[in-house]
Order: sequence, then C-alpha cells, then structure tokens
Amino acid sequence: MSLKATVTEDMKTAMRAKDAPRLSTIRLLLAAVKQREVDERKDLTDADIVTVIEKMIKQRRDSVEQYTKGNRQDLADVEQAEIVLLLGYMPKAMSDTEVDAAIVAALATSGAMGMADMGKLMAVLKPQLAGKADMGKVSALVKAKLAG
Repeated sequence: MSLKATVTEDMKTAMRAKDAPRLSTIRLLLAAVKQREVDERKDLTDADIVTVIEKMIKQRRDSVEQYTKGNRQDLADVEQAEIVLLLGYMPKAMSDTEVDAAIVAALATSGAMGMADMGKLMAVLKPQLAGKADMGKVSALVKAKLAG
C-alpha cells in the first residue's frame, strides 16, 4: 500500500474514532501533499511524500521552539503531538553506524578529497539517506570527514 493510501486510510479511521487532533494533522498532511501535486502537476511518489512530511516536521519543530520561548507550552504541546504523529509515517531511521558506513562508501565511490567536493558527496548521499537520517547531521559528519 502506498504511503498516500495509508494516510488516507488513517484519516478515515480517525474520522470514525472522532479523534479530532489526529484527524486535523492528517488533513494538514493530505492538503500539503495535494498542494504539491497540483504545483508539480504529477502524482507524488512515496519518496516525495516523505519529503513533504520532513518539511512539516521541521516547521513544527521550529514552532515548538518559538512557543517555548514565548511561554506558550499549551501550543508547544499541540505541535509536539503533531510531530509524533508525522514521525509515524517516516521510514525507519538509520543508526549512526549505518549513516557513517554510507558516508564512507560515498567517499570511496565519489572520489571526494576535500571540502571543495562536499556538494558532490552530498549529491551522492541525499538520495540514499533522505527520510532515513537527519541531513543536517549527515552534513556535519561529511564536513568532519572531509576536513580530516
């Protein structure tokens, strides 16, 4: 079953259960997916939907940070609950050792030698690790490896 079909079924289940917070978050996700499909004039693949979910999670993490700074824990808790729900649709995260092994393999195949080759190395890694690892952490690890 595709990721979009899974999300749609979860929406129906949330409707039947009258689970308003879950239903609201799933509807936001489906709206974001539909908007991207309209913008790009194509049906999204599971990988594209994972990218949409990653963006939504990042937005909510930023919101949690801002709400916490503004002493609005009630709103931060709502955003945190949405993050937890969205994380349920993400593929299984890779461990640090798996990410490190992927970086070493990409170094070997790309022939990257220094910081000037970072873009080339990240271009190799992004399709492999997107949705499975935090690309910010991957970038930091790649910098460390290339720096020596």
